[in-house]
Order: sequence, then structure tokens, then C-alpha cells
Amino acid sequence: MPLEFAPEGAAALPLHVIEQDALEDWLSGQSATVATWVQAAGFTGGLGQSLLVPDGNGAPEMALAGYGTEAARKRGRFHLAAQAASLPEGVYRLEGLAPERAAEEALGWLFAGYAFDRYKDQKPAKATLVAPVGVDAARLEAIAAGEALTRDLINTPTSDMGPIELEAACADLAKAQGAEIEVIRGEALLDENFPMIHTVGRAADQAPRLIDMRWGDTGPNLTLVGKGVCFDTGGLNLKPGSSMGLMKKDMGGAATVLGLARMIMALKLPVRLRVLIPAVENSVSGNAFRPGDILTARNGMTVEINNTDAEGRLVLADALSFGAEAEPDLMISMATLTGAARVAVGADIAPYFTDDGVLSGALDAAAHEVADPVWRLPFHEPYEAMIEPGIADLDNAPKGGFAGAITAALFLRRFAGATRYAHFDIYGWNQSAAPGRPKGGVGMGARALLQALPEVLAL
Repeated sequence: MPLEFAPEGAAALPLHVIEQDALEDWLSGQSATVATWVQAAGFTGGLGQSLLVPDGNGAPEMALAGYGTEAARKRGRFHLAAQAASLPEGVYRLEGLAPERAAEEALGWLFAGYAFDRYKDQKPAKATLVAPVGVDAARLEAIAAGEALTRDLINTPTSDMGPIELEAACADLAKAQGAEIEVIRGEALLDENFPMIHTVGRAADQAPRLIDMRWGDTGPNLTLVGKGVCFDTGGLNLKPGSSMGLMKKDMGGAATVLGLARMIMALKLPVRLRVLIPAVENSVSGNAFRPGDILTARNGMTVEINNTDAEGRLVLADALSFGAEAEPDLMISMATLTGAARVAVGADIAPYFTDDGVLSGALDAAAHEVADPVWRLPFHEPYEAMIEPGIADLDNAPKGGFAGAITAALFLRRFAGATRYAHFDIYGWNQSAAPGRPKGGVGMGARALLQALPEVLAL
């Protein structure tokens, strides 16, 4: 099913959304035949239940969707996506859904149409929805398409999504949306002063590169920086096998900013958008960088390497320095950066760091509104000493293991200069399937950012 709504005016079967404690009242307004059918089928209005109700000739007359209780709904999101997956193929029109929930549930329904089927036939939901009255259908379709791009990029293994293929995906997006793209590859990174991107990626077969995409010629300057480590072995500090299995998703930051960029461009937001992606593989070879090496970043700061598995902050540092040179109105970095962030908030929440109260307030409100949970963590300045090793300006992997997400964010902030800045430390992966969110790659924080941008940038 395409990630879009049924055409306006399409013949649609009514889908009555019924809360559990409202079922009796709803049944009292129906015919005895309908009431008997519903009761005989054991439909209670429980969250996730669905039921087709036939007419006198046995053809579907309506469908019912259980909406449970408010307490049950607080434990998840996109609840009607479960019905999108369980109802038979057809076109449906929501009835009885509170207007304030319509956009979230309609978007979840679109998400239910996603399946990663590059290597095997899958079975996404084929039930199509008529856009509910009052929702911005084109906006939700653009969001769904951007999310699908993010999921596809993360789900694709590195054998088919290395730096070359990630560059190609960026080029395809640029062509489709009328953006411009420039790429600096291999030894040219040294000539153009991106030494840490080159160092992290030089041991791989595919050359490291910096992808620079630009779109729009009016409005505030918005720069999105995404970590594009297409696979992370850990380098010479080799990861154990149990930690390496999901490292195809270590370019989840790049995938998420590309999905967000697609949303922004498709919706034609009045911004001058720039996307910077350092695309590398952190591999093991004779010329891999080593623990104890001291690197000089683009902005002149020196970095002692105490763990080659803390490579994402290195490639982001050069990209952030480059982005800050243009003095954008807002710069956002997104990265699958630290396990500490997962320990702090789990896999379902996107923690972020910023010094900007307006940005934080807008993000928190937007996250609640669009069901894209985020949580602000602090740039706790007393921890700055933890990333200062003495022998160099910065340490890429402070000893002790405490506050790993914060120290990583403080490291990155050193390269953002005076730019208005926020950093997202995302996971980019659903560990188990949920309505509208199959197991696998997922965008985190992008929809909250999209919702917050008009307030943050005064659009």
C-alpha cells in the first residue's frame, strides 16, 4: 500500500472508533441485528480489537475499532495502526474519533503501510484510510514518506548501504527535491581540511566522504548534521560480536536527518536548508587509526584517541565545525552516539541537548503533540574537565564510564562554536514490533523537530 490516503470522495466503509466504556451506549443506538452480532463476536472495545459487521446480504456494512481506555492508550501510540494491519484490504473512513487524536492516528495508519521488502516479500497493511476531516493530509503523507526513507536507509545492510550508496541516496533525494549536492571524497578530505573524517574512514575499502546538500534560497539558515558511520567495527578497539550485530544502523543519524530533510523540502518550508553527512566505515586495516593517536580537527583543536570505537563524535566534529563556519540560524546534529543514552532513557525516547530554552520548550511541546517522544539532558559544564585529558585539548573517550551521553554532547558542542545548537543522541531502532512501527529502523525526533521549527525559527 502506498503511504498515502485514499482519494477524496472514494467509497469507504465506516470504521467506528469505540472506547471500551462507551460500547454499551454505542450499541444502544444500533439495530438489534448489529448489537447481537457485536456481542456474539466478543467485541468489547478493547484496544486493538477490530470487527467487520455484515449487512443482511453478508457484505460488510461497517467495521469497528476498539479504542480501549485512556489509561491503556497512554502506554503506546498509533493505536489504530493495529486495525490497519488486521482489517481486510479496502477503504475505510473513521467515525467517532476525537478530533485531537485524528492526526496522530491517521499518521500511524500510514506508517502501517510501510514494509522493508528489498530482500523478501513482506505483508504491510493494505487497508486504506480516507483522510479524516480537519487533518492536513498532504503534510501527513510527506511525513510518512520521510519516515519511510529513514527506515529504508537504516534497514539496508552495509553490503548495500556503504558510503557510496549513502551518497547515492542523498543524490537521489536532491534530484527529486531540486536540491544541490557536493561531495568531498578520499584524499581530497585532507586537502579541504576534514582530517578526522578522513582518519576514521581511511581503513575501509570505500573512501570516506563529506556529503553537502543545500536547498532553498529564502528564510532562516537551518543546518542538519547526521552521523553517517555506515558500519562500525569499533576499529582497533574491536567490538565483540554481540555489539556489532546492529552496526548497520550506525548511520541512523544520517538517515534521520535525510528523512527530516525530505519532509522539509516536500512541505516547502521557507528555510535555507543544509544537510551535512560525514559518510565513513570504521574498519580495521593496517592504516586504521590507533588508541593513543592525537588528531587535529578542522577547527584546530587536538583530540587524544583513547578508544577507536568512539569515532562518531570525531567525524561529526569536522562536519559541525564546517557547518558553524557559515553561521546558520540553527544547527542540529543527530547520531546513534552512545550506549549511555540508552541506559538513561531506553530505546523509545530521543534524548537531546541544548542551551536554548526557546528551542527546548518548543521541542517538548511538539513531541507531545505529534507522539514523537524526546527528553532534554543537560550540557552539565562541571563535566567539561572529564573530556580534557591534559596531553591534548580533548579526549574522545573519557575514563570511568559515567555520564557518557553528556560528555559526548559536551565534546560535540566544542565544535559548534557560537551557533544556536542542539544535539540528538538517538537509537534509530525498534527492538520489537508495535502498531505502525515494525521491528527495525525508525526515525526519532524528526517529527518533533518538524513541528517545532516554525516557532523556533519564527517561520
